[in-house]
Amino acid sequence: MKFTEGYWEKNERANAQYAAQAFAVEEIENGMRVTAPLRVISDRSGALDVGTITTEFTAVRKDIISVRSYHFEGYEKREPRFELNREMQDVSVEITEDEAVMTAGRMTVRVNRQDFLISFEADGKLLTSCGFHNLGYMQYDRKHLTKFPEENYMAADYQPYMMTELSLAPGECVYGLGERFTAFVKNGQVVDCWNEDGGTASQIAYKNIPFYVTNKHYGVFADHSDHVSFEVASEKVEAVGFSVKGEEIRYNLIYGDDIKDVLVHYTDLTGKPALPPAWSFGLWLSTSFTTSYDEETVSSFIQGMEDRDLPLDVFHFDCFWMKEFHWCDFEWDSRIFPDVEGMLKRYKEKGLKICVWINPYIAQGTKFFREGLKNGYLLKRADGKGIRQVDNWQPGMGLVDFTNPEAVKWYTAKLKKLLDMGVDCFKTDFGERIPVDVEYFDGSDPWGMHNYYTNLYNTEVFELLKKEKGEGEAVLFARSATAGGQQFPVHWGGDCSATYQSMAESLRGGLSFTLSGFSFWSHDIGGFELTASPDVYKRWLQFGLLSTHSRLHGSKSYRVPWLFDDEAVEVCRRFTKLKLRLMPYIYQMAVLSHQSGIPSMRAMVMEFENDPAVKYLDMQYMLGDSILVAPVFSSDGSVEYYLPKGTWTHLLTGETKEGGAWYKETYDFLSLPLFVRENTLLPVGANEQTADYEFAKNVQIQVFELQEEKEAVCHVPDREGRTSLTVSGTRTGNRIILKTSKVEEMSYLLRNMKEVKQVSGAEIKEITEQGVILIPAAHEVTIEL
Repeated sequence: MKFTEGYWEKNERANAQYAAQAFAVEEIENGMRVTAPLRVISDRSGALDVGTITTEFTAVRKDIISVRSYHFEGYEKREPRFELNREMQDVSVEITEDEAVMTAGRMTVRVNRQDFLISFEADGKLLTSCGFHNLGYMQYDRKHLTKFPEENYMAADYQPYMMTELSLAPGECVYGLGERFTAFVKNGQVVDCWNEDGGTASQIAYKNIPFYVTNKHYGVFADHSDHVSFEVASEKVEAVGFSVKGEEIRYNLIYGDDIKDVLVHYTDLTGKPALPPAWSFGLWLSTSFTTSYDEETVSSFIQGMEDRDLPLDVFHFDCFWMKEFHWCDFEWDSRIFPDVEGMLKRYKEKGLKICVWINPYIAQGTKFFREGLKNGYLLKRADGKGIRQVDNWQPGMGLVDFTNPEAVKWYTAKLKKLLDMGVDCFKTDFGERIPVDVEYFDGSDPWGMHNYYTNLYNTEVFELLKKEKGEGEAVLFARSATAGGQQFPVHWGGDCSATYQSMAESLRGGLSFTLSGFSFWSHDIGGFELTASPDVYKRWLQFGLLSTHSRLHGSKSYRVPWLFDDEAVEVCRRFTKLKLRLMPYIYQMAVLSHQSGIPSMRAMVMEFENDPAVKYLDMQYMLGDSILVAPVFSSDGSVEYYLPKGTWTHLLTGETKEGGAWYKETYDFLSLPLFVRENTLLPVGANEQTADYEFAKNVQIQVFELQEEKEAVCHVPDREGRTSLTVSGTRTGNRIILKTSKVEEMSYLLRNMKEVKQVSGAEIKEITEQGVILIPAAHEVTIEL
């Protein structure tokens, strides 16, 4: 929210007052406290009739400084608070007349007492600062349209806001703030963290995360569940400003060695993502939304995939598995599904997992609604006149009050019945349209609950799945999120359209989302709204099957590939099987995400931030740390992409290219820019029918351009995420040494290497166009080139 008009002028409706000097400083437990009057005090009389802003700096974890600034200390906002994993750190504090310095590990907070300049430093370098008119208390008057009246100072007839601004250095780029479909670099944008259902073609977002990271190796997490408004180099082009309603503002400044390290520390604080089950990485097929379907339709889709050799792991029933006007009472529509348990059993005998659509809104006219109404399980109106109902999705729908423990039991008990029938997971749709004129069971502030509601909703469903299915089997397909929601994967990108533009904006949103601490992300292949032309559908198939999770889903038309053209079937088959063969690698990256918080799908700037060419790249990405993907966004197959410095090998053709350069090429529908980074050991699986298999069995380790005196390592996991096989490789001159923790049922493929003079510890199985295939007979293999 803007409170100024240019550099000098205030907003005419805001009485802006700013911290002016660090008048009093004291050491507190794990930190220090600074009291700053709202004007400079030069004598004793100046201490009268003046307000203050008090700021507390505390070291809440390694490399994280928490900052809390407040005006009125007794103000109670009652907003729900994020659950943060604090591990308080020891600090040293030095206070002189000129400055106060707090040191915590390698981080330092330095406060110039006379000019009120707060500097945040790490490893001896300045990260960011907060100085002149950068920390303020705003008395915002919504009634007077001309000028803030002086008399309001005592009458308190205003809305209080706290705001702060953190400086940006020249060339500093801001990323993240949730799944945002606007420009990838957020500089120059106004970002309101307020969850809304707006599709992928606007500035509003389903997943607002009040966290940003910059290419100066720090992040800022605004610790507020309600509306946080960011001015990202917009109100003041040299700073990121953010403001919240109320009498205090809280944020955490997070330092790291690089962008990835910042995300590690951020997810240390807010929670690591769960490890999704291996089967969830396979292809999901949906009924689509408003299409007409019954058991015969569903069976024809499943059989059609099988007949065309299109591997399928999950089938999803969208909204109309329930009767119209009954969303959500969680009762199957018996008119079209007369034998639910038998049907689900037949599908599961084919090896499929089953997903069904749900949301937290309950339509009136159902038995389930009347139960909720009778027992007080639905959100109440703020005026006391019953429960809050709306007609904008289902008639007279009410919302589950997840702050009521009995309501949670009631809601999840209905979901358990579905699990008992054979359902494996849920698409937790919605969670954004949460009204603020309501009353919660636990008294929570409705404005704070607007964004936070999705955490309660998805947490309860995820915890039920963990309890009923087991720790490693829980997975959602969720649309809404806020900070901490990364703990409950997977999320998809919402309502996109069947166009190249929407495909590109979906990728932009996904890259911003993963830079906001989320590791697993998907999108509707072919677009949700409209029906894609065959070329858009086939290009989206490539992109979707090279994302962490892959789903065929639409709105008013089906998404099975044979409805587009014969080549679409071939593209679907080729890239589905490619993804399944890559599962040992993809799941290796998923395990890393689960353990560290580093996302599996990464923006180029995350992996190559020292390369100035990648700062703005948002039409290509890294799948894990070794595979570069550049989707094609054009009808003629032309694509422009950038390869960072090094030697890159096309995964499908074996062609090598030198990086540090741009390339413009044309690809048919069976290929795209898909390159493997040098010094990579890529584990490729032997199964191309399902994502859920023993990854180490008959695995092939493909060796890509080992670099002199640099070690390459891969860890092949099992389906529970434990390391099943470890392989390392080094090169010295013309000698390559490969070491493995076991030798049974595996092989090596030396990519683009056909001249092998001598091999010890292995035998040459064959020489192919792609390179030499070796069968190891010992734990160490030496190759002379």
